[in-house]
Amino acid sequence: MEMINALNVLNSLPLASLEVGEHFYWRIGNLTLHGQVFLTSWVVIAILVLASLAATRNVQMVPGGIQNLMEYALEFLRDLAKNQLGEKEYRPWVPFIGTLFLFIFVSNWSGALIPWGIIELPSGELAAPTNDINTTVALALLTSLAYFYAGLSKKGLGYFAGYIQPIPILLPIKILEDFTKPLSLSFRLFGNILADELVVAVLVLLVPLFIPLPIMALGLFTSAIQALVFATLAAAYIHEAIEVEGEEH
Repeated sequence: MEMINALNVLNSLPLASLEVGEHFYWRIGNLTLHGQVFLTSWVVIAILVLASLAATRNVQMVPGGIQNLMEYALEFLRDLAKNQLGEKEYRPWVPFIGTLFLFIFVSNWSGALIPWGIIELPSGELAAPTNDINTTVALALLTSLAYFYAGLSKKGLGYFAGYIQPIPILLPIKILEDFTKPLSLSFRLFGNILADELVVAVLVLLVPLFIPLPIMALGLFTSAIQALVFATLAAAYIHEAIEVEGEEH
């Protein structure tokens, strides 16, 4: 009884109802969705789909324009996967790692280049998809599912034997790693993108013209680096899951 009373007191405290920011919600039955995240994510997906269609609509032997750009991006992503996974294992994972990189890259740049704030919503405001913790957590969980799938596909149930190697006492640490990997991926990406947009917003208010421009240019660079870091770590985790002890990279 005393425990129930204590919980009731905690629930009545003002801290229990605090929210950071205001969101635009879609309610479907008992399900509540962050509408602004879906809207901006669809814009990013549309940009990627249109760029892909434009690059493959009239393929030339000597590429130019957007075809050249997309082929360069493909070669870059192929090299990224090969460097992390090795020559034998990288090919099946290029689409997954490439999709992660391109979605995060375009999402990050959309926060710096698209004036989301001028679009009015009934509540809340639009921002880059990666500016929302729900997006970064979802991407991190997809990465976790990918390296579990990779490990189980390569080693079967023997994958879990790695949790007690080289000594069984490492089992709790190995399990803890499975929780910390998606946490570090999601919070690193979310924190960097949110901090960058907040810095630019404050500087725009204080010094409307000159100072924000180099900060915005630096933000574009760091946004690209964050996409690269996320994709590289995702590939590294997958390689760790499929790596066989004693096998050459």
